[in-house]
Amino acid sequence: MVKPSQRREMAHWAVETKSVSIRAACASFAISTTCYRYIRKLDAENTQIADSLVQLTETHRNWGFGLCFLHLRNVRKKHWNHKRVYNQAGLDT
Repeated sequence: MVKPSQRREMAHWAVETKSVSIRAACASFAISTTCYRYIRKLDAENTQIADSLVQLTETHRNWGFGLCFLHLRNVRKKHWNHKRVYNQAGLDT
């Protein structure tokens, strides 16, 4: 089974090298045009999230994830999704 990200790469290859339309390439590789045009979030922002969490946990050792997230959200005005912050905290495993 091929991952959607790999099918997206194959569709990009078909459009660039074989002069196939985006619509035809997406149909051939069974992906949506939304998947074709998807752009990943920047890794720099992910490192910023991780650095903010490390800084908070060094300062406030007895704070859990919930309190750290609320501090980032409400005090520092960072509008990151809680699932994204949770993944950067390394708690998703």
